[in-house]
Amino acid sequence: MKEIGVLELQAWRQENKAHQLIDIRETYEYETGNLGGVHIPMGNIMERQSELSPDVPVVLQCRSGGRSAAVLTALEQRFGMDNLYNLKGGAKAWAAEVDPSIEVA
Repeated sequence: MKEIGVLELQAWRQENKAHQLIDIRETYEYETGNLGGVHIPMGNIMERQSELSPDVPVVLQCRSGGRSAAVLTALEQRFGMDNLYNLKGGAKAWAAEVDPSIEVA
């Protein structure tokens, strides 16, 4: 499984590197605080897979990285996607290392 750290994701953003951030947390978690990614809850990701870009790296993000890792594996196995990255440490790591103003539910 490919992973990306929060500091590398921050660098991608600063460099305007093409990518897509998908937040797979539940709605209440996303509404509490988010990194600005597209919100597709974990329970809906398989039927909304077509919303994931095939042309750029797609970074999957949850609270701490566990759920997004499981979703990444499922998407790779079911759809053969090879452009997926797990955000290591998820929103908790982002809040701790990049932006402490982000609330994490």
